[in-house]
Amino acid sequence: MRRVVVTGMGAFTPVGLNLEDYWNALINGVSGAGMITRFDAGKFKTKFACEVKHYDPQNYFDRKESRKLDLYAQFAMIAAGEAFQHAGLAEADHDKDRAGIIWASGIGGIATFKTEIEGYLAGDGTPRFSPFFIPRMISDIAAGHLSIKYGFRGPNYATVSACASSTNAIIDAYNLIRLDMADLFITGGSEAAINEVGVGGFNAMQAISTNNEQYQTASRPFDATRDGFVIGEGGGALILEEYEHAKRRGATIYAELIGVGLSADAYHLTAPHPEGDGAKLVMLNALKSAGIPAADVDYINVHGTATPLGDISEAKAIVHVFGDHAYQLNISSTKSMTGHLLGAAGAIESIAVIMAIRDGIIPPTINLETLDPRIDPRLNLTPNRAQKREVKVGLSNTFGFGGHNTSVIFRKFNG
Repeated sequence: MRRVVVTGMGAFTPVGLNLEDYWNALINGVSGAGMITRFDAGKFKTKFACEVKHYDPQNYFDRKESRKLDLYAQFAMIAAGEAFQHAGLAEADHDKDRAGIIWASGIGGIATFKTEIEGYLAGDGTPRFSPFFIPRMISDIAAGHLSIKYGFRGPNYATVSACASSTNAIIDAYNLIRLDMADLFITGGSEAAINEVGVGGFNAMQAISTNNEQYQTASRPFDATRDGFVIGEGGGALILEEYEHAKRRGATIYAELIGVGLSADAYHLTAPHPEGDGAKLVMLNALKSAGIPAADVDYINVHGTATPLGDISEAKAIVHVFGDHAYQLNISSTKSMTGHLLGAAGAIESIAVIMAIRDGIIPPTINLETLDPRIDPRLNLTPNRAQKREVKVGLSNTFGFGGHNTSVIFRKFNG
């Protein structure tokens, strides 16, 4: 099988609008939470979120182009554009028939759907819809736009597995490169669900925090007082490339993707297995895929959403899989800072792992003041402050409603 390396990254997040700003915010423990500005949330149970700050599409797109793009697709274009430049692909000579796009979104164009339905219901019943309604809304359209922009004619599609979506995209890109079906991919995910429908829907599920009084610290993975995740938005992109292809063009290699895991809880629509059975299996599958022992892993960026059940089951799974080595690991949830980017979470969190490998710094789990007594206190959850540590191997977990579990393992590149 062919080796797969990371040669570029892009991030457009609630704590930073580019890769380096995103990373600096993480290692400095910056919270992206604020009161919602995208709509009047006065009557909603949750009035705060992790929004992309001061976003103006005119800074990135002309008016004609932005009309064709839902917000989630705009975020995709921005994050992918940074990754493309970061990888030096603008100057590179590569076969575009062998270059593809796999882009994820758990929800897709929910803002477009809401706006079009509102317009119809406000009218006299005559069907008047924008010709861009469907092309703006569907979850695969970001991949289509990226393919057109960069002329990539290789595999092109979307993956949808709720909050595991962008990790699924990364895994698919990895597998297709390994199988010699492509040489490089732009892959990742984006999400833009901070609107009345998104917030109202998650409120109805009792999935998101309602701690409006302490909103800046409401994303509290592993804390005894956590009451749900904080919804976020944005996008993350990776350039995955076959090693020899990257070497020939003189690309900078930031890490090697060495293993992937997939599993299902087969348990409940929204709740994780209480003993973390699906999480155990997916990490074991990733380790087997990578061909490394559990003791080789230095850092785990956990799913860690700050939901009452999810944090406990994931912590149990880590102890089961890693045994005594679990207490030698650094573990952190960067969702404590970015909020939960839903289908884009896996992409930005994979980037966090790669940057930890690059710089030897573990981003913290902020807002962790009182550990839930049901979570093993011997685990190093990197509370509140970044910790310096050489990271040779890092793992990222991402889980989704429906019981979808994904893990990816990155290793420091050694040639």
